[in-house]
Amino acid sequence: MEGIAALYIFMLAAFTGYEVISRVPVILHTPLMSGSNFVHGVVLVGAMVVLGHADPDDPVQLIIGFVAVFLGAANAAGGYVVTERMLAMFKGGNKKEGGA
Repeated sequence: MEGIAALYIFMLAAFTGYEVISRVPVILHTPLMSGSNFVHGVVLVGAMVVLGHADPDDPVQLIIGFVAVFLGAANAAGGYVVTERMLAMFKGGNKKEGGA
């Protein structure tokens, strides 16, 4: 019964996440990355907690937990890379004055 409840929660989370992201105009996705990094961190901590409570004798739980931690870490790191690149676009550089 716990597996069905976990699957139900996962499906609700996936549906909610899809609906939230699909309602945001494409032009706003990059600026929202810095705000969503917090959510990625929470997801990563949740994945680590789930992996920590996995049954050591059940390889399926361990594999799913490891994949969740790996993907959560990759998502959070990618969010920070994109945010850094976005902020670099708005910093003033060495612009030549007076044309070519």
